[in-house]
Amino acid sequence: MAREKKVWFITGVSRGLGKSLAEAALANDDIVIGTSRSGEAEIIHSTGTLHLLPLDVSLREQVREAVSRAQTLHGRLDVIVNNAGYGLLGAIETTSTAEAYDQLDTNFMGTMFVIQHALPFLRAQGHGHIINLSSIAGLAPVGGYGLYAASKFAVEGLSVSLAHEVRHFGINVTVVEPGAFRTDFLSENSIRHTAKNISAYADSSGETINRLRQYDGKQIGDPDLAARAIIEVVESPEPPLHLVLGSDAFERATKMLTEFSAELSRWQAVSLSTDYQMTAAK
Repeated sequence: MAREKKVWFITGVSRGLGKSLAEAALANDDIVIGTSRSGEAEIIHSTGTLHLLPLDVSLREQVREAVSRAQTLHGRLDVIVNNAGYGLLGAIETTSTAEAYDQLDTNFMGTMFVIQHALPFLRAQGHGHIINLSSIAGLAPVGGYGLYAASKFAVEGLSVSLAHEVRHFGINVTVVEPGAFRTDFLSENSIRHTAKNISAYADSSGETINRLRQYDGKQIGDPDLAARAIIEVVESPEPPLHLVLGSDAFERATKMLTEFSAELSRWQAVSLSTDYQMTAAK
């Protein structure tokens, strides 16, 4: 029996992991409905079917129209990939209100809008897989990108709660936590810096930002292999809720869990001391 083609809806396919994933799905002879702000993207493919739609994920009405149009194209949506987003570098103290809102609007609210408008279609068809692109910064952040980390922590919490809400509809949820991949994420196309700078943070957030500049173009992760890993998850009968990608991300996640576990144990007595004390019945 021939394999049934999957219909993918992927936001942010003009560059980075979104582009690699779109090309990998097309190489798998699937159908990709990709979005970018301009509605254009240089996607290389010789198999599969590609549609491109314009979309700014921070605008709810645009999201509603794009998701509805995507579903109409082939009558179903099998995989929803929330990939569109950008990074914001700078200390938390230097982040303006507008910079914070813009970061959260795109990285978190955009993801939520897509999910909210896709879910009625996924519930009606009785299946689907939602892939939310987070970051290792959403599990184990360091100084220098607090608002970016906050937006990805929000995606993490949304994804875990969502998984509990929709599993009985036949819908899977996977949140992907990549490390550093050799895309243009650190270029001016995908990264922003807080307008304000405070020299007192040179040895903390400033050090992180300088290190990231040096990593640009030298990241250990291969985006094409990340795309294949995501496809493997989508094809799995029991996909994971969390998918950590990259040896650097795996190391950071493991270190965070080890330190968290040790801290839980160290403060266990205090943690357990706050319950009401139940007196024995006379």
